[in-house]
Amino acid sequence: MQTCATKPPLILASASPRRAELLREHGYDFTVMVPPISEPASDVEHLSPVELAEALSYFKARSVAEQIEVGRVLGADTVACLGDEIFGKPADRGDARRILEALSGTTHRVITGVTLLDARSRGRLIRHDTTAVVMRRLSETELTAYLDSNEWQGKAGAYGIQDRGDRFVERIEGSFTNVVGLPMELLALMLRDFAKSNTP
Repeated sequence: MQTCATKPPLILASASPRRAELLREHGYDFTVMVPPISEPASDVEHLSPVELAEALSYFKARSVAEQIEVGRVLGADTVACLGDEIFGKPADRGDARRILEALSGTTHRVITGVTLLDARSRGRLIRHDTTAVVMRRLSETELTAYLDSNEWQGKAGAYGIQDRGDRFVERIEGSFTNVVGLPMELLALMLRDFAKSNTP
């Protein structure tokens, strides 16, 4: 268990219960502020998967930092990709099916962009982590049952490795918490480096 005491306070710019749970499990003291505006839908088509994940993590952190005077804001965004094709959160059941059919039987990447942003100084640190996920081929029965469960909702790549979606995964290469939505190993390094460069 790792305890992180940060002054100014750490603020998670996310509505994700999974990210909040990871922070609690690792002993971090933080508060949650949901980003007040939606993610941009335009001007992102030209971005690579890494660039998109990092840009969206910064977008979330900045939108919260603009609402406060003091705090170190943590933003994160996770995407799955196969080559340069990016799979974010499915829009609906049909989109979830499309994504899972595309990822079935592949080795794809899960990328989480992470941003730390100081609300007062506007100092920022942006990095990312990548995990390779080997997914076995899904049968139609498995796919339909998973879609019926609605557990695909709100999950990049339409599956959650921390719930029934883990049965689809043969193995991972890299950080498990990165696939959940927040690479805790990277975050610990970022908080250390950020504290050194943003201490008043």
